[in-house]
Formats: sequence, structure tokens, C-alpha cells
Amino acid sequence: MSHTSNLSESIVATDVYRDLPVVKDSTTSRVLVNNSLLRHVMFSMDTGQVLTEHSSPRAVIVNILAGKLAFTIDGVVHEVEAGDVIYLAPNERHAVEALDKTYMSLTLVVAEDGGDK
Repeated sequence: MSHTSNLSESIVATDVYRDLPVVKDSTTSRVLVNNSLLRHVMFSMDTGQVLTEHSSPRAVIVNILAGKLAFTIDGVVHEVEAGDVIYLAPNERHAVEALDKTYMSLTLVVAEDGGDK
């Protein structure tokens, strides 16, 4: 399902949930789009699964598609659920714990500081 492309190539990813079931006691992921500007990744997490604290040099948008997470940003825990969206600035330290069986997608974008306008 992982696909590296260039910016001028369109991609349609189908059967994503079928190909990425929630697996008991596991966190799984699939890269759906990967090019020089962005990467889009789908995650499935079983209840209790944890992604330990980490960061990305890219700006990140997280969409909670199903389930519920404890999402820690800079030491502050946010309980988020299906329909919620998180923006992480580049290099922001964060951690994730699944409070329920969860699907989330991440879009990681190469960030260049052009200043906030």
C-alpha cells in the first residue's frame, strides 16, 4: 500500500481499513502517500497501545478517524476522539496512548518558515 510519488502524480488509496485492521495488542501503520512535500500515514491502534514521546521535523496534522486517544503535547494530556484534529508544529515533542481501538491519519508536511501572515 505504500507508494512513493512525485507531486504531479495523483493517487487513490482504496480498502484502507480492510488492509489495516486493528490488531490485538498492536499498533500498525501504512504510508499512503510519500513525496517531496508531504507524507500521509494511516495508523490503527489497539486499546492501551502507546507511541512513546517523539518529534518530527515536519509540521503534522493528525485526524482522529475512530476511537479515542490520550495525546500528550509538551507535557499536557489532551483526550481526543473521532472527529478531532491536532496540529503539531515542527519538532514538537508528543506521545500517544490509545484509550480505545483507534484509527488516525497523519499528514506530515515539509515546513519552511515563511513567517505567519
